[in-house]
Amino acid sequence: MTFPSNSNPLKGNPFASRQDAQQAVVDLTRPLLSAFSPGKARVHLGSGEAIFDTAAAHLEGLVRPLWGLAPLLAGGGHFDGIEHFVEGIANGADPDHPEYWGPVLDRDQRMVESAAIGYALALAPGTFWDGMTEKGRRNLANWLVASLDCAPPDNNWHFFHVLVSLGLTRVGVSHDASIISADLDALESYAMDDGWYRDGMLRRADHYVPFAMHFYGLIYAKLGPDTDRARRDRFVDRARESMPQIANWFAADGAALPYGRSLTYRFAHSGIWGALAFADVEALPWGQIKGFWARNLRYWSHMDIADQGGVLSIGYGYAQSAMAERYNSPGSPYWAMKAFAPLALPEDHPFWAAEESPFENRDEIVSMPQPGMIKWEDEGDVTVLAGGQEPMFFGRAAEKYNKFAYSTRYAFSVEAEARSFATGPHDNMLAFSEDGAVAHIRSRESASRIGPNWMYSSWSPMPEVDVETWLLAHPPWHLRIHRVRTKRRVQTIEGGFSIPRRDTDPSISALAPSLKGGKPGITTGFATATDVTNLMDASAPIATPVKRDFRVFAASPNTNILFPRTWVPQLTASLEPGDWGLACWVLARPGTAGDVPIPASGAMPSAAMLDEMRSGGQVVSVWDLPSG
Repeated sequence: MTFPSNSNPLKGNPFASRQDAQQAVVDLTRPLLSAFSPGKARVHLGSGEAIFDTAAAHLEGLVRPLWGLAPLLAGGGHFDGIEHFVEGIANGADPDHPEYWGPVLDRDQRMVESAAIGYALALAPGTFWDGMTEKGRRNLANWLVASLDCAPPDNNWHFFHVLVSLGLTRVGVSHDASIISADLDALESYAMDDGWYRDGMLRRADHYVPFAMHFYGLIYAKLGPDTDRARRDRFVDRARESMPQIANWFAADGAALPYGRSLTYRFAHSGIWGALAFADVEALPWGQIKGFWARNLRYWSHMDIADQGGVLSIGYGYAQSAMAERYNSPGSPYWAMKAFAPLALPEDHPFWAAEESPFENRDEIVSMPQPGMIKWEDEGDVTVLAGGQEPMFFGRAAEKYNKFAYSTRYAFSVEAEARSFATGPHDNMLAFSEDGAVAHIRSRESASRIGPNWMYSSWSPMPEVDVETWLLAHPPWHLRIHRVRTKRRVQTIEGGFSIPRRDTDPSISALAPSLKGGKPGITTGFATATDVTNLMDASAPIATPVKRDFRVFAASPNTNILFPRTWVPQLTASLEPGDWGLACWVLARPGTAGDVPIPASGAMPSAAMLDEMRSGGQVVSVWDLPSG
């Protein structure tokens, strides 16, 4: 029996030249041509639905490829079939056409997609404006200008007005500049220290900072009006300041840290490096910028990210709807095309002319207070300890933001069943349950503090259960210490990193001999089925030490966002009402248990040191967040 090979349109592309990137845009777009509606205003890529209406989803399928097509054409490239997009935009903006998209409303998905049209007009007006009839231009101008009167939510959406304005300005359509000024003021109000932004009013720093806030800010810095030069310079300055930290999210193989929402946009992660080039901002040496950009695209060229027809799927490492947000429609993944902004540049631009710099291993522990992370590298892979994020509610938020640790190599898992205690993977989480059925986890913190190599948080997973957690980096290990005060009898499960499980792996019963017992008061376990050391458990230095049982758990399929099947090493214990101390050393890396010694006993902090972290100590930043 034979099966279709990986149909990823990027497969085999070395991303060694500008021509390779041009070909990638063509290869990614070509599979969409068969999905156009008769009037070309709708592109139907699948049967799934999102929280917005079907017309908006079909608009998304039509215009998101413009993030790649516009710079391709601006830089002298060509796509056979571009006339379908031009015709579709003209018809979709025509209120008398049967495929009219409908008007943009307040907080409407059409506002999101209007930005791609504005970008296309700004970069390639000869195709997307001059290529239309006078009627088409008039309808499109009216549709876009009307969109500026609609209110965006208080987050990165304000930039969508800005992108529309850049396009309208390029083609000579007048509009109310005061609206854009107010949007830009709102966006700048989200700026934090060290060049970071929060995405709106909540403290939430994720990939939307580089691939949205900085990306759009750099587009504005390049194309914005001379009368707003000071603001354009501020966007550049923030990008320059944050880029060395953003670089910490990229591993040697090109993988970006799987963390936060909208991961189905995949190689949009490399968009920030392309935007720096587009805006002529050498925030790092050009060879390094090109290296981060090219490695990320090569990483995705090896992944199974498209269906058999070559259409990008919803998912991350494979097609997986469980990790999606409610706003993901079948066309959503094509925001990945934002990676191709450098195609607007000539071949002699320093970005294209530079020789790609190799990845440089960075052995030091890095504290990043704005995203709330302690980061280190181990054999080129990136691991972070995380905390301090305010919640959001687009789907699986706790798994995407509130786990104790995240890794480029092992990613993270989402729950197959909503908050199931018995069947949840609970990787890098501590789960509580009173009935053995419903799991309660860290999804909101009452306080979070960060130091040079540690994080502290206080949180309450359920009524009458309060937890303090200390996370300490000891690369390649990290130490977790939890103080649990409970007035209820609860069961607990704490997971290590999830690791890939293959069809040829032994069963759980066959694994039993490799699960080693430890010293008195210590539980030691190795999940060695795939030659990866995973978890060790040690008694805590605070309150009452607890010896927990160790097991290797076969997680439900399609829970980890990189691997369809995984093992998760877990520690389990039942706690009676009272004060308890839990602690464990955690590790995940290629190799065997004997490769890395357990940290020396002196690495365990004293109670006084833990108190110092709780009260401030070497604190870098303090967040007092609403409890709940």
